[in-house]
Amino acid sequence: MTRKHGSLAALPVGGTAIVSRVRGERAVVRRLLEIGLVPGTQVTLRRVAPMGDPIELKVRNFALSIRRSEALGIEIE
Repeated sequence: MTRKHGSLAALPVGGTAIVSRVRGERAVVRRLLEIGLVPGTQVTLRRVAPMGDPIELKVRNFALSIRRSEALGIEIE
């Protein structure tokens, strides 16, 4: 398992990390928490779109796509 401090946007394809904190605008943070990106959750970066946005994550056995700008606000360890 790859462990790095930083944002989810910096995780390499195939890398796995644990969400430690979600920051950003209140509405965006709420939506990310509702879809399962809560602190302590393991995420894997599965792929990145050709232009770099969106990114696809594996979270709790399902695929989730989010914008790179949202991934910048998700701190990982």
